[in-house]
Amino acid sequence: MNTTIVTLTMIFIVLSSVSFVFLFLKKREPEKDFSHVFLRVKTWWGMLVVFAMATLFNPIVSLLSLMVLCFFALKEYFSMMKTRRADRRLFLWSYLAIPLQFYWIFIGWYGMFIVFIPVYVFLFLPLPRLLGKGTSGFLRSVSSTQWGLMLMVFGLSHLAYYQFATPQYGANLVLFLVVLTQINDMVHYLISLYLGKKKVVPSANPLITWEGFIGALLITTAASYFIYPILTPLDMTFGILSGVLISCTGFFGSLTISVLKRDLLIGDQEKFNILKKSYLNRVDSLTYTSPVFFHVIRYFFDFM
Repeated sequence: MNTTIVTLTMIFIVLSSVSFVFLFLKKREPEKDFSHVFLRVKTWWGMLVVFAMATLFNPIVSLLSLMVLCFFALKEYFSMMKTRRADRRLFLWSYLAIPLQFYWIFIGWYGMFIVFIPVYVFLFLPLPRLLGKGTSGFLRSVSSTQWGLMLMVFGLSHLAYYQFATPQYGANLVLFLVVLTQINDMVHYLISLYLGKKKVVPSANPLITWEGFIGALLITTAASYFIYPILTPLDMTFGILSGVLISCTGFFGSLTISVLKRDLLIGDQEKFNILKKSYLNRVDSLTYTSPVFFHVIRYFFDFM
């Protein structure tokens, strides 16, 4: 708990300093557009609050706060889909899957937690769409909904399972994961913005570049080397490899969801521009880093 408080305090100090620096720059250079930077900083403040609740308090508070995060992430995802009246019942069943997924975490039933959405929800999710007698667009609506559940609920729900899988280290592992994921996102964004030239998928997200990926990989790995002894029981080898793992999976998460969102919002540029400003738009990397890091740790270490 002491290391958690110290780490959160350091993050608070860094965010406060960054906020004051950009406020100063905005007043000094009013002609420059710092809106994207301020949006990022505001997002980091919001995430600090959410994950402070998820790490400082008991696992029940963590469970509830992350369940709310999954709900709003899924709600935002559904807002991007072109829907029909027949899809409403499908969405209702999807929302009902969230408390069930977190109930399996609460009772520690790992087997059901790991197969509930990928297997049972996948098999029975089409039922409300079939009962609604909707055939037009059936495959697109059901598959798009399942994608949303896998990313926004199944992926993010792993953040809640850390503290139940290992009560001793769970909170710090969550903090370690979130800090490195955000460092990776921030460095990738800044390098791509100011130095990036070779875009990975320019049609989906021009701020995802190969220069940003390489720079973020190096800095995230270095950050992992300095942070892992404070927050984790990992050895040095795996402490360094964790930075590589989180950086790579975070990159693929951002890339995949950028393409997914662009595909869902084809022909609706106004909504696309609005959703770019969403707070929950910044958890895309965590949908990948959370489950991958969890299962790698669980496979190699007995404390999980």
